[in-house]
Amino acid sequence: MMKPPAPRIVGVIFTPTDFRRAVRMRNPPDLFELRLDALFARSEQVEAAIGDLRAPLIITARHPREGGSNQLSARKRRTLLLRFLPYAAYLDIELRSAGTFAALLAEARANSIRTIASFHDFDETPSRSRLDEIARTARSLGADLLKIATRTDTSAQLARLLDFFQQERLEMEIAVMGVGRLGRSSRVEFALRRSALNYGHLGHPRAEGQLSIAQLRRALR
Repeated sequence: MMKPPAPRIVGVIFTPTDFRRAVRMRNPPDLFELRLDALFARSEQVEAAIGDLRAPLIITARHPREGGSNQLSARKRRTLLLRFLPYAAYLDIELRSAGTFAALLAEARANSIRTIASFHDFDETPSRSRLDEIARTARSLGADLLKIATRTDTSAQLARLLDFFQQERLEMEIAVMGVGRLGRSSRVEFALRRSALNYGHLGHPRAEGQLSIAQLRRALR
């Protein structure tokens, strides 16, 4: 049984405008997440200026079925992640892609880059048994952290996610958030309950209910 870590705030860099804002931040968040799938067309410019970001990086190239932009193939996503791996503190790969990107995960571990196994369901919050299965799979892969984002339109969906989080956070590092009608309140609740990573936008929400970095900071105070 592990003690949950202190919650950290992650600034999501989704657009070139987000990137410019991130570079100018006098008080950056604990981490930045580079959404390489969304930044695909500007990847050269991003790489050229990546040293100007003053916080460790999570890199991810999201699968199209889990909200990824630009309908990138597995090959293109793998190429992007491999290209940016030397800059990363964390590599985030969806559980559905773990087999396809097994060599990439192994390379990350060989270079002391922490791994995040993620799962996104923007239509529903799965059953408790399915959530438990997701957590077991993440642990079996040796992931350092599990990230889960699901639909929270109803109190029942949110209660199911909270119940899972309260148990699973004693087993491994876990970041949980909701999207939808209760997305905003869910993110505050999970942050206060020490969700390991709490994702904030740099100007415009990228998911229904996503808070800004300033709002997350106020919530955690």
